Amino acid sequence: MSKELERLTNTRVQLEEESRSLTEEQKNLGERVKILEEKIAIEEQKNRNKETREAISQLESKINELGQRLKAASKAPEPHEPAFEPKPEPEAAPTPEQATPEIAEPTPEEAAEEETVTVAPLEEPMLAEEDYNENMKRQHEKKKRKFF
Repeated sequence: MSKELERLTNTRVQLEEESRSLTEEQKNLGERVKILEEKIAIEEQKNRNKETREAISQLESKINELGQRLKAASKAPEPHEPAFEPKPEPEAAPTPEQATPEIAEPTPEEAAEEETVTVAPLEEPMLAEEDYNENMKRQHEKKKRKFF
């Protein structure tokens, strides 16, 4: 009987040793799993950061491109400017009305003129340009009266 007890005791010791070994292996494998999961998470974060940096770089490039286009557009003449530029006429000496900084009340004739619009067919192209210049001067003078 003692042999049998010894054999059973040896079997139990072996099983306990195997159990400790298996527990240790399980612990080591669990740590390796955690390490690999961390490495994967790090790599995924690196990839997301890289993609974000690329997106930022593309946006910065677009900003620079648009800034250059804006500079070029502000330097280039605008296409909606008039085809001809009126020639500056020599300025006459200011009349006493123009020289005074007082607010001038419009006369009843001027008030009626501001409200009345006259439409007439153009007879000659040069007359149209001259009329345009005169109208622009009148409007400019009217604006001066309003703002002073």
